[in-house]
Amino acid sequence: MKPRNTHLTGDCIAVSDVLARVGDKWSVLVVTRLGQGPMRFNELRRSIGGISQRMLTLTLRGLERDGLVTRTVFPTIPPRVDYELTALGRDLLVPVSALGEWAIRNQPKIARAREQFDGTEKKAPAKRLTTTRPAPRPAPRQTGLVQAARRN
Repeated sequence: MKPRNTHLTGDCIAVSDVLARVGDKWSVLVVTRLGQGPMRFNELRRSIGGISQRMLTLTLRGLERDGLVTRTVFPTIPPRVDYELTALGRDLLVPVSALGEWAIRNQPKIARAREQFDGTEKKAPAKRLTTTRPAPRPAPRQTGLVQAARRN
């Protein structure tokens, strides 16, 4: 009996594409902040410590392109721009929040596992790898000009 592949190439590409967007730390932070309600650019920037103006702009554009965030420009002087989660963005907030809660809840276990792993790695004797060396390469052939220069 032939085993069935349940993951189609198209599905894998789609999942990878979505995870690339929502898996980066700035997108997750922007989505969670906007989950509290609409925010202006600088308000959003201040609420996310360490993000540059350029990175926030790129992140918001990517989220807007993917249909997770809307950008509303109000015709005032100076112009006012608000960012808000779409219905799709609010839907994403559910698994992102669950993942965040899982990470907080399990962080001590993960830290212990890392310490144990790192301690085990240091104690284990290093295995010496044996490799075969390639045969030496022959010297390149010299042209008549190079040979004449060496004779002189």
